[in-house]
Amino acid sequence: MSVWSGYLTLILEGALVTLELTIMGSALALVMAFLAGLGRLSRFFAVRALATAYIEFFRGTSIFVQLFWVYFVLPFAGLTLTPLQAGVLALGLNVGAYAAEVVRGAVKAVGREQSEACIALNLSRTQRMRHVILPQALPLMLPTFCNNAIELLKGTAVVSLISLTDMTFQAQVVRAQTGNTLVPFATILILYFLMASAISATMRWLERRMARSLDGIRT
Repeated sequence: MSVWSGYLTLILEGALVTLELTIMGSALALVMAFLAGLGRLSRFFAVRALATAYIEFFRGTSIFVQLFWVYFVLPFAGLTLTPLQAGVLALGLNVGAYAAEVVRGAVKAVGREQSEACIALNLSRTQRMRHVILPQALPLMLPTFCNNAIELLKGTAVVSLISLTDMTFQAQVVRAQTGNTLVPFATILILYFLMASAISATMRWLERRMARSLDGIRT
């Protein structure tokens, strides 16, 4: 029992790494989603082209290849990252490309009459987006953002390929040392489920809170 207690501690240490990857990767993905999503709606062709290139590239290539490029190829260009930094960068950029289309779609889904009312009030484009359009678009984004965050959580397993000691890596270590597959992988299965459930609960809370405040934002 004491031996398995030590192995469980090892997996829980990996869970902290997975949690760290998920939080930081989601933060980067959120930033990239808004930059690229709003960039697709820009009046300037160069901005639209750059945002589209980013989205299409990261959606059209494998996360495995992206991770290997970030960790193994970038050092040849003089940029060496730790396994954690490489994992956060690859996951954040990959998921951010998918979430960018969520941002763009939600903004375009806001009724045209909202923009017309803002123009009638002589609000600038930035003011319209910040104070009227985005607050109404955010509740539309949250359900898909929830899915994106859960996908990012599950995607953290790929970092075991670059020897980052996340849950999956530690489960493989335990399996190699004990010869037991069921216990370590059943443990991380439950941990992944609990983390995903926490993300879902948080997003549902945010949805309810934003829905209550939405009537006060509409013009």
